[in-house]
Amino acid sequence: MLVIKLNVFNIFQQINTIFFLVKYETKQHIILNQNPFIMKKNLRYFCLLLFAGTILLQSCKKEVTNLPQQVGIFYSVVDKQAAFTALTIQVDQWNWDFGDGTTSIEKNPVHVYSNGGYYTVTLTGKDASGKSAVAKSDIAVALTPYVLLTGGATNAKGKTWKLSGKHSPKDIFAQADADFTIVEGPLPSGVFGTLGMVEVYDDTYTFHFDGKYGHDVKADGAAFGGIVNQMIANGGAGIVNAAGKDFGLCTAKYTPQSGATFTYTEKEDLAVPSVYGPGGVLTYKGVGTLDFSGTEFIGFMDYQRKVIVQEITDNSMRLVMFMAASPDYFPANTHALILTFEVVK
Repeated sequence: MLVIKLNVFNIFQQINTIFFLVKYETKQHIILNQNPFIMKKNLRYFCLLLFAGTILLQSCKKEVTNLPQQVGIFYSVVDKQAAFTALTIQVDQWNWDFGDGTTSIEKNPVHVYSNGGYYTVTLTGKDASGKSAVAKSDIAVALTPYVLLTGGATNAKGKTWKLSGKHSPKDIFAQADADFTIVEGPLPSGVFGTLGMVEVYDDTYTFHFDGKYGHDVKADGAAFGGIVNQMIANGGAGIVNAAGKDFGLCTAKYTPQSGATFTYTEKEDLAVPSVYGPGGVLTYKGVGTLDFSGTEFIGFMDYQRKVIVQEITDNSMRLVMFMAASPDYFPANTHALILTFEVVK
């Protein structure tokens, strides 16, 4: 094909040269008047070159039409609306499946999704003989914090999270005051393992789009929590691992609640009991929160189970979990654990 293109280029280069000669000779009225044989010869040469170029171009055109069948997808997304373009060769029919139970036979459809989330879009292209080819593309639509938390409406298994052992530079042990004044931090990677509580990184927490919540405490049947809360709740009878007692931390027996649910609020004023608040109450304004049914919680088991969502992305989220570490002021919060959670792949 390269040779053909070069030949065609050479031919048209020669044609342009002839046009120049003809134009020059006509303008000067010299060769035309004095030697008409040369002009006639040039015109014959031009016609032959034009004929040869036409044949070569037809050959190239034939090669293009004989390309194998191909199907591809191009798309753009704005909020919940997605515009699709079929990138196809040797295709006469287009069948789209948008991944949410709806379809289209348009070549370049525009589709509006009912819910934000992750969808697998499938395009099947067919030619007149019925031969088909398929292309798939995974797209993300209107990724709200709730979708990032749950995986969206199409994620039947929900989205599962666990405490990250890597810890981010923003992971700290803080006072439960208005500014979360740092007591220790940033926390180093695997810090709870260093304290002798590596098992706290194993427990998982699953959020479903319909509001259902799953909690797995793994083999030890225990959850990460505050030691003062355990002492007041049952005299410490449920404590399994008290290796973090110097920081008010332990693991204690916990049975996950069957049929548990969660509530995510994107923005609210959260009032919690606190030794730092006037009248024993401190309000965090305009924060995202997670709350749970019954005795359920995420990450840290203490009196205050409702947590603040500081940040959430597709693969990580950072939560503020409160701790009442003083038996004299219980249940007022004295400290907060600000920790990063990661998605379980």
